Amino acid sequence: MNFTNFNAEMNQEENIQETVSLEPTDSNQPRKRRSAKGWQAALLLFIYLIGLGSGYKLWGQADSGEKSLQAGTTEIEVIAKQTFPEEGFLLPVTFGDLGIQMIKGGVFNRDQFIQVYQEAGQPLTEDQISILDGTYTDKISINHANAYFLLNFLWALGLSNKNSILDSGLIQQYSENKIENFASTGGWTLAIRPIGEVFSSLNMINLTVEQQKRVEETAAAIFRPCCNNPTLFPDCNHGMAMLGLLELMASQDATVEEMMQAAKYVNAFWFPQQTLEQAIYFKKVEGKAYQDVDARTVLGPQFSSVAGFAKVHQLLSDKQWLPAAPNTGGSCGV
Repeated sequence: MNFTNFNAEMNQEENIQETVSLEPTDSNQPRKRRSAKGWQAALLLFIYLIGLGSGYKLWGQADSGEKSLQAGTTEIEVIAKQTFPEEGFLLPVTFGDLGIQMIKGGVFNRDQFIQVYQEAGQPLTEDQISILDGTYTDKISINHANAYFLLNFLWALGLSNKNSILDSGLIQQYSENKIENFASTGGWTLAIRPIGEVFSSLNMINLTVEQQKRVEETAAAIFRPCCNNPTLFPDCNHGMAMLGLLELMASQDATVEEMMQAAKYVNAFWFPQQTLEQAIYFKKVEGKAYQDVDARTVLGPQFSSVAGFAKVHQLLSDKQWLPAAPNTGGSCGV
């Protein structure tokens, strides 16, 4: 993955509206985002809601999120319903005893993890607590009710599972020997050990050479609309969580196509406002329903990087196709 070329191409694009937060144009390095070390555990919810710079309020509660996204015309309501299946998207993985391993490894304190959700008014379900306790044996569907739980659980997994992407990849290259200064590392406040000791420390998911190749291929192809970095550079919570999911899927023999398709819908439930706008674009410009768009297209830099998504947003704004925003004001920047 040539990140220098990618960023250079982004720099050559026409100017995007000023209200969109873009990566610095005077550097070809992937962007690093630093986080304060004193965050309290409850702010994990805040991180989820703001998407670490995505500029949109995400779904926080199951009973109100879908209504806010579907506000607008009947056409938009139909597009939203098609884009976010009511039953969610079934993730083709089981979690085994990963929760127990992470608790024993000091990645998080079980009671504190549960307390975060209680204080947020979203107490964990029996199934979610079973995942923490390593007793849940079924597969799980991601939906707007559990996206917040899965984000944090998979964030913890991606952060702590030992993998060469963390040990010798881009996150090390741009850490300046201060690995704790990324939002995906220093932002994880539930660890009961120093974050440097938790980072890539547990041999929970052991991949074959072929499985590791699948992880690296998909991680390089999956972007997120809160920055210009792919999952291969997991500097935020969404990137680190996606890495954890890809590792888990690869270990259970998912194909590259299956991993990309899962990532398409996981990103959708983690970035619902942006995904709805993408779905409107594909429907009105290309005549395609979201479910029919190739996952690599949706997840690539053209649509899912912050710069790429900004162009989609601008086009929808120019055409007056934007859905009603959950928050007021013309700016979508933080």
